[in-house]
Amino acid sequence: MKEKTYEKEAAFLSPYAKHSKDTLGRMREETPCTMRTEFQRDRDRIIYSKSFLRLKNKTQVFFAPDGDHYMSRLTHTLDVSQIARSLARGLSLNEDLAEAIALGHDLGHTPFGHAGERALGRICPHGFVHSRQSVRVVDLLEKDGKGLNLTYEVRNGIACHTNGRAATLEGRVVLLSDKLAYVNHDIDDAIRAGVLRESDLPQDCIAVLGGTKSDRIDTVIHSVVGNSADDIRMSPEVERAQSELRRFLFRELYVNPTVKSEEVRAEGVVTALYEYFLEHPAEMPRFYREIARQEDLPRAVCDYIAGMTDSYAVRVYRQLFLPKAWTK
Repeated sequence: MKEKTYEKEAAFLSPYAKHSKDTLGRMREETPCTMRTEFQRDRDRIIYSKSFLRLKNKTQVFFAPDGDHYMSRLTHTLDVSQIARSLARGLSLNEDLAEAIALGHDLGHTPFGHAGERALGRICPHGFVHSRQSVRVVDLLEKDGKGLNLTYEVRNGIACHTNGRAATLEGRVVLLSDKLAYVNHDIDDAIRAGVLRESDLPQDCIAVLGGTKSDRIDTVIHSVVGNSADDIRMSPEVERAQSELRRFLFRELYVNPTVKSEEVRAEGVVTALYEYFLEHPAEMPRFYREIARQEDLPRAVCDYIAGMTDSYAVRVYRQLFLPKAWTK
């Protein structure tokens, strides 16, 4: 089956695509699978990892929303994966590689979304960037310190998904897919929460991109497929509209007082947990105490907190800092 996949890739993929057989390989050599390509194996490893499962209880934008239809970090990841596959298919790129990068791109994200990331970035002497932490997760933290041993191409795409220039077009597709996904589903969540109204959206952008989430994503995908070759491009008109819509969200949603008030509280939780475990490292799980011994304590505390879900972080905070009820 793997050889048939190689033959299909040779026959149908773009000359700019990354062929599975041409991977630069893994940090540690392994016996190849007889059925799956290396990128397919990476996809499976990510899906079955603990870090991937925890994404279902990590914030996208709104903390503990009162409703079942708000985006979590997991549903965001699936959204990015779907867009990346559509773009890769339209451009005759390697869908398996694009999907693996997309599914792994946020494995290192903190609880409470970017509020948690800002808190750790401010107080940890190493700094904190979730794309770098995602690579650390797949290289070291997963499987009790063994890591997932992913291919170079997937690791590179994960590292470059927020900025930089990925070594493959599939990695650059994921960078665009991430932005396209969060811009549009964050709009839907904000309207559902009553933070924004549809009439608030910049109408010049809507006129170009479309009035619904699916229309806007479809417009960008068609533009990218129609304008890309050796790199990922869209028409100037669509690119301007997409960029302005993203700037609008940074001006009007991500700094909205309703959203920011909860972010301040979330940053307070993360900061308090970091300072506590820095003073009481023996209360961390053994795995993180070993990281502290091999590297340093701030790095270990940062790893521990970054891996927490929203609910687990709140539960630990409550146990450590809130009074307990008296019982007879």
